[in-house]
Amino acid sequence: MKHKGISGAFRIFRTILVYGLFMLMILVWAFPVIWVILTSMKHRTEIFTIPPTIFFTPTLTHYVDALTGNDILPGIVNSFVVASGATIVTLLIAVPAGYAFSRIRFPFRDRLSFFTLIAQMAPPIGLIIPCFLLLNRMRMLDTYTGLIAVHMTLTVPFSIWLMVTYFQDLPSSLEEAAMLDGVSPFNTFLKVVLPNAWGGIGVTAIFAFIESWNEFLYAVVLTGSNTKTAPVAIFGFLAAEESRWGPFTATGVMIMAPVIVVALIAQRHIVKGMTMGATKG
Repeated sequence: MKHKGISGAFRIFRTILVYGLFMLMILVWAFPVIWVILTSMKHRTEIFTIPPTIFFTPTLTHYVDALTGNDILPGIVNSFVVASGATIVTLLIAVPAGYAFSRIRFPFRDRLSFFTLIAQMAPPIGLIIPCFLLLNRMRMLDTYTGLIAVHMTLTVPFSIWLMVTYFQDLPSSLEEAAMLDGVSPFNTFLKVVLPNAWGGIGVTAIFAFIESWNEFLYAVVLTGSNTKTAPVAIFGFLAAEESRWGPFTATGVMIMAPVIVVALIAQRHIVKGMTMGATKG
């Protein structure tokens, strides 16, 4: 009986420890986000109060200031256009490419697969100057098309590998049965494979959209007044003379909000997408 009591107490202690560590991890991630949200709703004088005020009367003044100045609203629109365009074009490339890499044997398949992996690992800072010179020569600086094309260097390689792992998890018996019935390879892909791959396509679209939405380095160099995205426009509130932290944090909340909402709604699918092929033997 004494042994059982010790064992039970150890299990309770282990459970408390595990949940305590999980709560600590969540708090470490959530604290900066919560702090930004609270700061965005404080009056200007309360932002700089030491010690910080926890209980205060919320205000939406900073959100109004952010949306009426510093190109924030056009920046959000630009970010949405660029992220949506990059996501759509990425899917048009990554879905058939992922299927080809996972199902079809063709010349240079392994080399192309390795090249895709290398492209995913390439540091963006090393591509800034070549991208700038190329877009400048093609007169595509400060255009949606140019920025979408550059963002695809980030979204396409990862999306291809994500779709490869998803297609590898799909049973090939469905395609074999369709081909035995005389269905062409293209119609098999279109009418048999795609309807069973919507889950993976959705996860890939979410990751591609978030990657393009949050991208800053390319956007700050390759955009101007016409296509300035929200992550670039937000820095208009910071200056050497005075930094407007209220509108700055309010804009940060508006930039984070779509990503957080999408992540909460599709969290089950995102986790599934991140673990695709993890247990495949």
